[in-house]
Amino acid sequence: MRFMMIVKATTDSEAGVMPSQELLEAMQKYNEELVKAGVLLAADGLQPSSGGIRISYPEPGGKPKVVDGPFTEAKEIIAGYTLIEVKTREEAIEWAMRMPDPHGFGQGEIELRQVFEVEDLMSNPETAEKEKSLRRLVEEQKKA
Repeated sequence: MRFMMIVKATTDSEAGVMPSQELLEAMQKYNEELVKAGVLLAADGLQPSSGGIRISYPEPGGKPKVVDGPFTEAKEIIAGYTLIEVKTREEAIEWAMRMPDPHGFGQGEIELRQVFEVEDLMSNPETAEKEKSLRRLVEEQKKA
């Protein structure tokens, strides 16, 4: 089972305030624990939404609409993520509970969401196999 720990933005992260050295070291230690346990798939911070682009589809079948950041409501914006693969939902919660406060100052908030697997979304065997083939190709391209 894959889970994404979504780190919510704060006014500081949206203002481009960089994490303290102490927080960076705590996050690095946490990521090392994830690696040693064999569960870490990816972990990255995101730049403020002032450099972001939002693409929406306001009308069914219509053209997409492009809006440049910044976006309002920092608490609704993602500042970073950690993607893990674990055996159970409970294990994912345990790992999320061990993450240091991602912003310090008691402002951190993490949302934990399970990632859909191909089998969860596609009941047609041909479509599912095509998707699995695409994912294998992506993995091969990473190795090349």
